[in-house]
Amino acid sequence: MWLAAVAGIAFMITSGGLLAQTPADWFYTLGRALGIVAAVLMMTQVLLASRAPWVERAIGHDRAIATHTRIGKIAIILMLLHATVITIISAGYDGRGAVEQFLTWPQFGWFMLFAQIALATFVIVLLTSLTAVRLRWRYERWHAVHLLVYVGVAFAVPHQFLEGSSFRSGGVAWWFWAALWTVSIGSFVVFRIARPLVVLARHGLTVEAVDRLPDGSTTVTMTGRDLGRLRAQSGQFFLWRFLAPGLRGQSHPYSLSAAPGDRLRITVKPSGDGSGLVSSLEPGTRVLAEGPLGVFTHQSRARGPVVLVAAGIGVTPIRSMLESAPEGDQVTVVIRARSREEAPLLDEVEQLCADSGATLHVLLGHRGDTWGTQEQPARFKDMVRDPASVDVFICGPRAWALDVEADALAAGVAPEAVHREEFGW
Repeated sequence: MWLAAVAGIAFMITSGGLLAQTPADWFYTLGRALGIVAAVLMMTQVLLASRAPWVERAIGHDRAIATHTRIGKIAIILMLLHATVITIISAGYDGRGAVEQFLTWPQFGWFMLFAQIALATFVIVLLTSLTAVRLRWRYERWHAVHLLVYVGVAFAVPHQFLEGSSFRSGGVAWWFWAALWTVSIGSFVVFRIARPLVVLARHGLTVEAVDRLPDGSTTVTMTGRDLGRLRAQSGQFFLWRFLAPGLRGQSHPYSLSAAPGDRLRITVKPSGDGSGLVSSLEPGTRVLAEGPLGVFTHQSRARGPVVLVAAGIGVTPIRSMLESAPEGDQVTVVIRARSREEAPLLDEVEQLCADSGATLHVLLGHRGDTWGTQEQPARFKDMVRDPASVDVFICGPRAWALDVEADALAAGVAPEAVHREEFGW
């Protein structure tokens, strides 16, 4: 990302970007540089959210999306600064006021009108991404508005090529930017739009069974043709779009709750509009799936023995990893829940541990001073004989998972052997 930004600045310099005569010229150059860096951040943001396999394998989906979110706000702020500086300095050149100059931009061509539309969408996305706003919105509404950022990117790109000073003469700079945008937007189109449609056509994923569990969660089993070609692994998740009333317009991440084979299974706890409707699915419902995603798998292990720690519905990837653990593995499982009645899939985890000989710790009760419960305080070193020799996989609410991670590290688990699955929005 930073190499691309540096190269972009270098191309600006070679096109005469530093041939400034007055302070206004220097500020205009600064405005151009801000636009270049913002463009690189934008294309990086799109690539990170594209579900491109090489991105997923390199850093995992949760890290990719966390980075996407972090640089997104910076990119939008830089883009706003770029537009502000260029507008103010251009107004000074032309003897206009800044507002008048902004209103005259469309006279330069349709691409400048598109750039203004892009700017408006970026402002909307930035405002709705503020924590105070985001926490008040349901995920479905926030996500729908958040998709405007891709509209903004699409509308912003033309003015870069048709108005940008570095591109008017074509040449290496033009092809450099064209290649970067092609990889970024092309990956998004291929893996976010085309691939799910191909998966639907090739594998014909449909809902086979819907089972409502005593704790209030719902297990959905899906079947299809030649599902082995998806190469899904235990611990991974898909983004599921059920083609049923109320769910067609929503795509939600749910982890596999059983080892994948000729069927795929998820278990969903109702926590919003979309997850609440999953229990109403009917067998035969067609399913669009993006994935498999994530590196929360046995392939990420760096050592021998493994410790699987889960709280709440975070048990789903842990349960599937337990089922697919190689025979003879030393496996320790820790389940945290308020009560047996509220613990999803606990009976299945207990049976799998009994069958495989895995060690199981079930921590039931109210929140205590540790990541365990008031009744059963938890300390990692008391559960694992040699913490330095194990890999730890943690899935659950973020604050709780961070406590587990901190305790594991304090007990002697190597940082590279701690694998924490993030979920939330």
